[in-house]
Amino acid sequence: MHYYLLASPMEALIASMLNPHDFGAYMATGARKTTAEQLIFLEVSGEFGGDFDWEYARRACVPHPDGTPKHSVYLSVYRVLERTPIAMMKNLYLVTRDGRSLELPQGGIVPPLYWKGYALYKELCPVTPLVASSLPPEPFARYLIDPTNKISVPAIMFADVRIIDLDNMEHTGNIGGLYDHGGNEHLRNCFDEIKNHPGKRSKTIDRSYGSRFSYQTIGQGVFIANHKEGIIFFPMPDRDEIKHNHYEWGRSANFY
Repeated sequence: MHYYLLASPMEALIASMLNPHDFGAYMATGARKTTAEQLIFLEVSGEFGGDFDWEYARRACVPHPDGTPKHSVYLSVYRVLERTPIAMMKNLYLVTRDGRSLELPQGGIVPPLYWKGYALYKELCPVTPLVASSLPPEPFARYLIDPTNKISVPAIMFADVRIIDLDNMEHTGNIGGLYDHGGNEHLRNCFDEIKNHPGKRSKTIDRSYGSRFSYQTIGQGVFIANHKEGIIFFPMPDRDEIKHNHYEWGRSANFY
């Protein structure tokens, strides 16, 4: 039996008899391949603490009478990320709408490659806005989970988003639809506000940016932070590595 922390498009803890790639395919497309949904989840290494009913999971997550594996048993759909110890989190999976998974192991946090003095982040769980910030990823994570701030969360998952040259749109390559919806002037204004007000740490760009988020926009990777336990990082492969080692996933995710 496996345990999975579903982070997007909803937050849930799920028990399943499926391996991670089969679980991703099932959750994205359904048993009869009638749905199509992009999702992000983590594998959890085992049972922990007393917040979830592990006995129910063991009792309910058993094969069907015909011997087929049990696909999913929901243990919680509320405040799962904050109640899951970072030490129990294994690899992260990015699943496309047709059910293909890219597995991201944990890696060391590295400084931003091309720091412009501001950054763009897509928060994924438990809140989901698109945010500009004057902080690099690690300080941004610590800022979000700092309980002394007036607004904070006990845990957060977010991705850093690639920032393009808004004045040179023709040479940006394929990075999804983020910059194709007529909101670039709004982005410029938000970045200018960050740059012109040194004390301003974040600026919300889009409060409901969800279905338009695509994996092509992810920069260096995905971060998870917990106010009691620290920060972990899942590096995103570059486009050459995706093309050479994960071609079918990259094609499904519209990288090329």
